[in-house]
Amino acid sequence: MRSKWFGLKQKVVSLRYKGLSIRDIENKLGVARSTLSGWLKNVSISIKHRRALKIRQDESLIKARKKALIWHHEQKRLRVKNAKDQALVTLAGVDIKDRKLIDIALSMLYLGEGFKTSKTGMGNSDPLILKFFLKNMIEVYNLDINKIRFELHLRYDQNSMQMKKYWSQQLKVPIARFSYVSFDKRTKGQKTYPHYKGVCLIDCANIAIQRKLIYLSRKFCELYIKKGG
Repeated sequence: MRSKWFGLKQKVVSLRYKGLSIRDIENKLGVARSTLSGWLKNVSISIKHRRALKIRQDESLIKARKKALIWHHEQKRLRVKNAKDQALVTLAGVDIKDRKLIDIALSMLYLGEGFKTSKTGMGNSDPLILKFFLKNMIEVYNLDINKIRFELHLRYDQNSMQMKKYWSQQLKVPIARFSYVSFDKRTKGQKTYPHYKGVCLIDCANIAIQRKLIYLSRKFCELYIKKGG
């Protein structure tokens, strides 16, 4: 049984010899691709036309990849925006001046990031976390900034003075407060990414604050598991 497109076969072959791709012919004549593949399986085109088709295929692939990249970036932007919107909705219902809320937030942060030895302190590479911790130590727990010790732990190729200036500006404390700097010899010969500024440790010494924060955080978790939700 002949295909309904049989009358176009010679036209198809002619177009193929002129260097059109199977997709081009499909779009131009409306003949099914499966039919075209059968008609043209033994039809060879010139090297010149094959090269031209290859160039077009490569260009189409590049365009498709660019479109896919743009699409993925847009999807990521929307996901990030959605996350931010949800966070803002949560914060809209919170009294940021609520002392109990801040204390619980600090205690949960301390449970994960704070010193568990015989002193109160915290180390991190994220200035925001340390700003929050330091603000609480000074404004809520009334610690004297001059009695708080600051240390830096850097990779081997980092400049100690540059890093002191960075953390001094971030935490808004005098550069002289950074009394100790250590370098990780294991990183010798390895290049450090520019965005990495080392780890800053804030040592408040006062063990009583640590005990209170640890107990508060653990008790809060226990109460939530038992009664919350």
